[in-house]
Amino acid sequence: MMIQVLKSKIHNVKITFTELNYIGSITVDEALLEAANMIENEKVLIVNNTNGERIETYIIKGERGSGIIGLNGAAARRGMIGDEIIIISFALMDFEEAKKHQPWLVFPNKFNKL
Repeated sequence: MMIQVLKSKIHNVKITFTELNYIGSITVDEALLEAANMIENEKVLIVNNTNGERIETYIIKGERGSGIIGLNGAAARRGMIGDEIIIISFALMDFEEAKKHQPWLVFPNKFNKL
């Protein structure tokens, strides 16, 4: 049996920009992606702690060390600059393997930095 489990989480980062006129996605500082074992184009769930919105999109790599977190395209309508969000990715695993799995959890500071 295969199940979906938490793979990675970037906890409580703040949105630094929104860009409605874009094809879609979330831009994330490359250093945060690396720390969370996430990659560009990976599907993620975005949970907006400020307004309760939940959306699925994919990652675009942002400038390393910039602290950038940006909602693009339709996602830009689901959050505002300063909103606190959680970025979550999942993995499909065999049930027994999943019992031993330890997710990557990243807790950046208030400037979206490690």
